[in-house]
Amino acid sequence: MTESSSRQSPYFIDPTGREHLLEEEHITIGRAVENTIVITSKRISRSHASVQRDGWRRILEDLNSTNGTFLNGERVLSSVELHDGDRVLVGDVELVYHDPDITVCATPFPELEIDIAGGVVRVDRHIVPLSSKEFDLLAYLYEMRGQVCSKDDIGIAVWPEYEGSVYDYQIENLVRRLRTKLEPDPTDPQLLVTVRGLGYKLVTRD
Repeated sequence: MTESSSRQSPYFIDPTGREHLLEEEHITIGRAVENTIVITSKRISRSHASVQRDGWRRILEDLNSTNGTFLNGERVLSSVELHDGDRVLVGDVELVYHDPDITVCATPFPELEIDIAGGVVRVDRHIVPLSSKEFDLLAYLYEMRGQVCSKDDIGIAVWPEYEGSVYDYQIENLVRRLRTKLEPDPTDPQLLVTVRGLGYKLVTRD
């Protein structure tokens, strides 16, 4: 593996803590010595994955590897742009992507993605595992996003089997658990906010 102490370009950090600069137009990752980043593991193909430079962006692609390339837990099936903090699993080796030129916001707003039909939730492109009731609550709030939802409405939507006989503490505990999984700081929620005296509201970025 190659390494450098310079941080002028985006780079990967491997499990040993070594940095691998992504300076060239086209970088390949694999087991063969001809690759830019060589990883000697039997689970990694000879030519496993590549990173293409596109201006200031870096584009990841799997090279039809046997065991696949995964970005933040999801298999890479087509070209995808890398973002600071992304975790790339190549075979059985995880590489963490860093972009030193990224503009960091003081309080970045979480990027929430919900696939209702597929039952998949992502925050900042990372899959968030939810229980069935947590997902039901989020799906209801997402359907009503931007609107205040009362506890009564939430109780009916999330616990229809109880026919409205839901205690406030059940809703409050569910909201607390969901915030723990969605919010960067659950004590200062940005997505699932409380509207005092009225209920809860899901705030999404347009």
